[in-house]
Amino acid sequence: MDENLRAQIDTYLPHIDRLIRRGVELREILEVDPSNSSALVAYRTWQQDIGVTINQLSGGSKAHWLAKAFSEAFLVRSTAGYVVDAVAPAEIITRLVSVLELAVTSLGQLGAGLATAATPEAAPPPRQFEFFHNRALRPVVEQAFIDSRQALDQGNFGLALVNACGILEAIVTDALEHKGISSLGSDGIPAGKIADWPFETRLAVAESAGLIRGGCARLPDVARHYRELTGSDGTPPENISERDARRTMQVLHVVMRDLDPGR
Repeated sequence: MDENLRAQIDTYLPHIDRLIRRGVELREILEVDPSNSSALVAYRTWQQDIGVTINQLSGGSKAHWLAKAFSEAFLVRSTAGYVVDAVAPAEIITRLVSVLELAVTSLGQLGAGLATAATPEAAPPPRQFEFFHNRALRPVVEQAFIDSRQALDQGNFGLALVNACGILEAIVTDALEHKGISSLGSDGIPAGKIADWPFETRLAVAESAGLIRGGCARLPDVARHYRELTGSDGTPPENISERDARRTMQVLHVVMRDLDPGR
């Protein structure tokens, strides 16, 4: 294994994760108050930090796919094909967070390749769900996460969204059950088992209980109703947009960080 490259990957991954966290925080502020002056100043600084990071990762080449993705994040084309100049900061943040997540995926694949080359057998996938309390179901959730990312990369946006929603539902339910229904208070708590509550109810109760923050407010409507839209044989819904699939994955990442702050 190239230890120098391994060290660089280990340095960049937590740095990018911090940039993602900061971007999500700024987006939440600017979606509520787009003219918040301190948030706008922090947003511009955050943008510059990303630019430096992308420049380093792309080796200073503007032709590198990551550098191109960074540049394109600032553009929005109308249906007529021309470029629209004004893009809200919150939308730019969403696009830049997607670019950062692509960088994380790329670095993760590179790191996995180094590990595979150094050992006769492929290294196990990274443990993303150590915070998930139900150990029996943890491998299922981890595999669903891998499948969701692969489906997204392959353009199968319906499958990516359904898997991401299933993971989101599982980890929020697990967190609620671990806390215990008696510890959730009484306001807005329905009768019956937590696993039988509607998906949106579980999200709302988890937020009210302080288990997660407000990231689920950005969950697309199609994601909130993914169960009704999924076929009885498990067939994912058709005509799911890339935007909705990616936004659902972004919300999942935010909730994962809420439930496991040490990630």
